[in-house]
Amino acid sequence: MISLENELKNNAYPGRGIIIGKSPNGKYAVTAYFIMGRSENSRNRVFVEDGEGIRTQAFDASKLSDPSLIIYAPVRVLGNKTIVTNGDQTDTIYELMDKQQTFEQALRTREFEPDAPNYTPRISGIMHVENGVYNYAMSILKSNNGNPDACNRFTFAYSNPVAGEGHFIHTYQCDGEPLPSFEGEPKLVEISDDMEAFTDMLWNSLNEDNKVSLFVRYIDIETGKYQSKIVNKNQ
Repeated sequence: MISLENELKNNAYPGRGIIIGKSPNGKYAVTAYFIMGRSENSRNRVFVEDGEGIRTQAFDASKLSDPSLIIYAPVRVLGNKTIVTNGDQTDTIYELMDKQQTFEQALRTREFEPDAPNYTPRISGIMHVENGVYNYAMSILKSNNGNPDACNRFTFAYSNPVAGEGHFIHTYQCDGEPLPSFEGEPKLVEISDDMEAFTDMLWNSLNEDNKVSLFVRYIDIETGKYQSKIVNKNQ
């Protein structure tokens, strides 16, 4: 298990990241999603609540130059399932799972982002909380080592997750030109019982210049009720 705080402090540009796990006391299914940006267009964003989920929107609409890959719903809720992604594949997963397809089947219809030369991976997570039972899965769709002619798809499923453990997946290994895609399994990280403390640790660990927005949700595994917190750099 690695220190999530150190992992974030030592990486100026992990890009967008998803964390999913279970609190040490075993009570909460936990997720966090953050976005970062290097361009004015990427940094000109905030998270806002949208029903049971959230969406991104321009902080200053007059400065929005290209909404295609930056305006989307990162979090949506379908019954007892919470979907968290870094793009409009949230809607794909929601719509196809609503038609009885699986998380993996839904993502087979999608690829990495068409933002050459980075070919940013699409990262996704799904949490299933029902009658005191919790499991989750994570996915990454990425180019074949920077070759856009092939799409590599990986799904990681975690049934009966261990209290205090979580997994962290993000789009980029680090800053670079072009940006190198995430590699390997989601990283094993620690989760906290305290949502406020966990949120503060994440926000304070993200690079000050590049961080844009953070969303954290704690779902009571017994009742399905949740608490959420949004932090936006643009106020």
